[in-house]
Amino acid sequence: MNYREFGKTGEKISALGFGCMRFPEYKQDEKNFVDQDKTDEMIAHAFENGVNYFDTAPYYCNSNSEAALGHAVKNFRDKILISTKCSMGDIKEPGDYRRCLERSLSRLGTDHVDFYHFWSMNKGSYDDVLLKNNLLEEAAKAKEEGLIRHISFSFHDSPEVIKYIIDTSEARGVKMESMLCQYNLLDRSNEEMLAYAHEKGLGTVAMGPVGGGRLAAPTDLYAKLTGKPSIATYELAFKFCLGNPNLNCALSGMQNLDMVQKNIKVSSDDTAFSTEEWEQLGAAMEEIKKFSELYCTGCKYCQPCPVEINIPRIFEIWTYYNVYGLKDHAKNMMKDYLNHGGKTFADCKQCGVCEKKCPQHLAIREHLEKVCKILCE
Repeated sequence: MNYREFGKTGEKISALGFGCMRFPEYKQDEKNFVDQDKTDEMIAHAFENGVNYFDTAPYYCNSNSEAALGHAVKNFRDKILISTKCSMGDIKEPGDYRRCLERSLSRLGTDHVDFYHFWSMNKGSYDDVLLKNNLLEEAAKAKEEGLIRHISFSFHDSPEVIKYIIDTSEARGVKMESMLCQYNLLDRSNEEMLAYAHEKGLGTVAMGPVGGGRLAAPTDLYAKLTGKPSIATYELAFKFCLGNPNLNCALSGMQNLDMVQKNIKVSSDDTAFSTEEWEQLGAAMEEIKKFSELYCTGCKYCQPCPVEINIPRIFEIWTYYNVYGLKDHAKNMMKDYLNHGGKTFADCKQCGVCEKKCPQHLAIREHLEKVCKILCE
């Protein structure tokens, strides 16, 4: 495994981070559970192969992710870095920050969190919740008490807001120490701000390095861009992210042991892009932009849908149709989805709940109508 200096935090972070939002799950008596045995196996294998950064959050995996991670790492807790988050939606007054933190500590079964994030920051939540409730000061106090080791934020907004958050928090005497934001071959919008964060000494982590799965299919994209023999596109995606000198870690939400093994192999590879290859990739960005027509990351924040439309699944099928050109395969996937009782736009009640929860601010209903019409033809 390759390791990088994590900003000025004093930590060394593995190039691959384990995102804990897609643990294998099952349902029993109408309740959702994480498959702990499979999760333990995945986490142990990652740790044994050098992964030392594990990122969770209170509401991942139907609110079961933190406890599942805590169980999986209990035998090597002091040898890893745990990241979790404080939801701004849970904050009504300053004391709620401490209550959220203590809840996470209890679920994780630990006495401290290494990187505690203000979750899914945008300018509105930063100004109206974080600053209004003096949460920077609350975080600084928790750090002094040893409950958290580093103050962090994850991000979903226009790139320039990153600079605003970093600068205004520093002006209030509390420095942000690491940042988690979207970055991949399809979405480079935060690239300039990654450089700024790195310059300011923040550790930097990318979420969605394979575009929510949109870059995970084996194709000849690498050969088209560089003229070299093909590699799996997920490998290209990881190499692109990890080739950025301002990025310390690529965070991948892994669902099974095979994904863990593949990602470890890529993240342990010392073969980097040459400057020429980077230039070729840059020149090809306009062509790649066609991938971004419907940029669903598969985060599942839109779920559950009140009428049980599996929006991420339908958009994933659309990727096979529109991006990879596997039209017959995609239509067969859609038939299988429908044969198992899957709901479509025809069942939509136009409530708009999904769009309110989407961190990418997608016009979900508009896209869903178009996609379902084509896939169900």
